[in-house]
Amino acid sequence: MGRVGDTYSIAQHVSDVIAFIEKLDLGPVDLMGHSRGGHICFRAAQQRPDLLRRLVLAEPGGELDASLDPDYAGGPSPLLARFTASAGRIAAGDVDGGLAVFVDTLEGPGTWPRLPAMVKQNLRDNAFTLIGQVRDNRPPFSKADAEAIQMPTLFILGARTKGLLPKVLHALAAHVPYAKTAIIPNATHPMFEQAPQKYSEVVLDFLAS
Repeated sequence: MGRVGDTYSIAQHVSDVIAFIEKLDLGPVDLMGHSRGGHICFRAAQQRPDLLRRLVLAEPGGELDASLDPDYAGGPSPLLARFTASAGRIAAGDVDGGLAVFVDTLEGPGTWPRLPAMVKQNLRDNAFTLIGQVRDNRPPFSKADAEAIQMPTLFILGARTKGLLPKVLHALAAHVPYAKTAIIPNATHPMFEQAPQKYSEVVLDFLAS
């Protein structure tokens, strides 16, 4: 069975989400996404604000351009280089080695060995999607992108998440006009697995507001 396709892309998934919401024909919906899914939901909201009532973004994945990041240096993306290295190891058959690079890039060195077995297996089951992700040509977030999100938006952050994700979240939340931020105590990137009750509470409170 082949594991490499050419339809695994941000653009394709944004288009799919928009088409799915249109097909539901329910009027504006509440849309929630985490990590890469958060990026997809952000872009869907940017392209079709008429389809959304509220937006929930849990540590959306992506990078910042110079309009949002004072440290932006231009040139090749260091994050993409790390993910490309991860995807290369996975494609060569070293799934755990590639995932260790990926997870440590997101959450800091030494994270992979500390993950519970169930979490590791979930990552293994989806490891080959990284090969598609490094071909995404995903554009970085800009200040204009953030300012274009006009519906009420909740950003959710794990209190112990390190690295680029908190930086991206805070930059976006500072410029999305109707943004709120909730922090999940004692949680990292998979906060809805680590603290499902608290995560559900903050989402439901926001949707009811």
